[in-house]
Amino acid sequence: MHTLDKAYRAMGKEGYAVNIIIATIKSWNVENARQLQQKYAGEHNIMIMESKEELQLDMIEEFNPDYIFFPHWSYIIKKEIFDRFPCVVFHMTDLPYGRGGSPLQNLIVRGHRETKLSAIKVTGELDAGPIYGKETLSLEGSAHEIYRRASNVIFQKMIPAILRDRPLPVPQSGDITTFARRRPEESELTAQMDMSTFYDYIRMLDAEGYPHAFIRLGDKKLRFTQAVRKDGIIEAKVTIEQEESDRNCAQDCRINGIRTEK
Repeated sequence: MHTLDKAYRAMGKEGYAVNIIIATIKSWNVENARQLQQKYAGEHNIMIMESKEELQLDMIEEFNPDYIFFPHWSYIIKKEIFDRFPCVVFHMTDLPYGRGGSPLQNLIVRGHRETKLSAIKVTGELDAGPIYGKETLSLEGSAHEIYRRASNVIFQKMIPAILRDRPLPVPQSGDITTFARRRPEESELTAQMDMSTFYDYIRMLDAEGYPHAFIRLGDKKLRFTQAVRKDGIIEAKVTIEQEESDRNCAQDCRINGIRTEK
């Protein structure tokens, strides 16, 4: 599949158009992908795929990409795809530390305030591929803010650097640490948590598509978002649900020193 034409591109010859597929499912990445598409209009050809149904081998073969980038992709990438085309994922740890699921949440519960974004080539082993490059990423703020920050680093620095420099990926080195994917029930806030842990749990789960931190009160479930910590007090928005229904009631309330608003 990799013809002399593609090998010539891999040498980074100036003025040679590159075909790129960006496959992503998160709104902030789609927004940045469209901006990148506009930035490189007339220079590189960029196709954006926003669902796993679009990522089909026949469509990929027709476009014949030099790279397929996967910012925040939650689905299995088929072997028939990554064996034939260079596929690059972006993992939110300093690999090989932190291979596996829920990297942001696992980093925060371990007390990390900063991490690395690792751009890696997809292989048959999860998060074990060689590395194209790394960039520093702050873990301050809500999960939504962190993911947007990571997206900006990926689209403004990491992808352009790969397109410009065509680096050869380097094998991972160092001690391997593996994270387990966190389960929704692990989002529960408990009385044993201190205020810092309370705040971290709320902020690390506050993003599109994630199970928000919650407390159970009888048959009610209180879900917390938009946490702000000030003068020893955590202010947050709360949504109150019946356990058996989906968000059928919400109201202002104050619970255990956490001020909430509708």
